[in-house]
Amino acid sequence: MRRFLSLIAFCLALVLGAAPSFAADATHGAQIFSANCAACHMGGGNVVNAERTLKQDALEAYLANYSAGHEAAIVYQVTNGKNAMPAFGGKLSGPDIEDVAAYIESQTIKGWA
Repeated sequence: MRRFLSLIAFCLALVLGAAPSFAADATHGAQIFSANCAACHMGGGNVVNAERTLKQDALEAYLANYSAGHEAAIVYQVTNGKNAMPAFGGKLSGPDIEDVAAYIESQTIKGWA
């Protein structure tokens, strides 16, 4: 149900031009990221494709609908995957993916410092 509501919020954000708000836990997201994402994205990088990092400019350039809603776009990418990025929708719960998105966005804002 939470995933469905997130999708509805994302669609409304696209239509209305506003970013949806997420009540996600970035601290928990850091733990999920460490266990599932850090092998390829340590420090916001990308060991498979060096151009497609988790840094602000790369997310803006390569992530679909990032300008419409940062965390929603990250949730979509993590859930569905694309190209070399595997889909985690079958492995992680919707709330876990939302937490990862909150963590990624928080680190992106900080420049992964």
